[in-house]
Amino acid sequence: MRIRSITHFIHPRWPINQLVLQKAGIFSRDSKNAFESAGYPVQTVRMATPSFTSYLESEDYAKAVTQIEVLAHSEGFDYVSLGPAITEDIDSYRAIPEMLGNSGNLFFSGHMTTPRGEVSLPAVRACAEVMHKTAPLEKHGFANLRFAALANVPPFAPFFPAAYGEGKKPGFALAIEAADLAVEVFSSAKSLKDARAGLIDAVETHAKNLEEIGEHLATMYGFEFKGIDFTLAPFPTQAISLGHALECLGVPALGLHGSLAAAAFLTDTLDRANFKRTGFNGLMMPLLEDSTLAKRGGEGVLSITDLLMYSAVCGTGLDTIPLPGDTSVEALQAVLLDL
Repeated sequence: MRIRSITHFIHPRWPINQLVLQKAGIFSRDSKNAFESAGYPVQTVRMATPSFTSYLESEDYAKAVTQIEVLAHSEGFDYVSLGPAITEDIDSYRAIPEMLGNSGNLFFSGHMTTPRGEVSLPAVRACAEVMHKTAPLEKHGFANLRFAALANVPPFAPFFPAAYGEGKKPGFALAIEAADLAVEVFSSAKSLKDARAGLIDAVETHAKNLEEIGEHLATMYGFEFKGIDFTLAPFPTQAISLGHALECLGVPALGLHGSLAAAAFLTDTLDRANFKRTGFNGLMMPLLEDSTLAKRGGEGVLSITDLLMYSAVCGTGLDTIPLPGDTSVEALQAVLLDL
């Protein structure tokens, strides 16, 4: 298990307040050292701002993208999310492809739901258009890995590209890469009861350690500790494969009958664990980042329809799904509406 990201929620102001970023940089270095000294490797440190529409005028977008990226990188942040386009400003979605094209380390998102939680058809269409226009920006469409279409995702989720902050008070949260915990527990469990109890115990034990460090840092530096996202993020090896963990529960191959029940079981198990939560804390099944999922997809056993169905019981949605580069806006819009 390791920390995929310590995500720092920072309001950069405009014009950019360099002192704010410098303080965030100092905190990010010290927080990384604190967690690693306790035995938790940190893969990345990241910064997420509130929606870029809340502190930038449209004429400032191009200039701000360059400045924020350069200054954040100089303070040690590996990646930066400038938050979501909002349904009240459809033009904000149209600005995203150009900003993505001018950067290699910036992430964005777009709300598909209104502040009241209602689906906005114009926003869904706008998100589909962002994906369509972003696809040719990088080889194999990889620029789209830096954009997410959001449905009722609140602030302070630490996983990118969905991460964004709210307000000016600085905070931080932990995104955990822990599919290996599920693999270790499920591969040796004698029953589903043992599997559930073992995973809950493992999650709660690590969460307690992480919370103690997080709260200590919050007290020392004045950064609010938002919590932990224990979504069991995978890595492209079998030992850290969420797909493999699900198959350890008895599913012959993910995508076959029993897969939905396994997904629901794992999600319910995470829901029963007691820790300070923020973000998704569900089932993350990124096809291109999980060796078993990629294998089953290549075999034709696992489809996007299957992943949509599993998402219905885990709440995380679709992630890193390979689609043809010439997929139409209408087809993308249809998938987003199903989601």
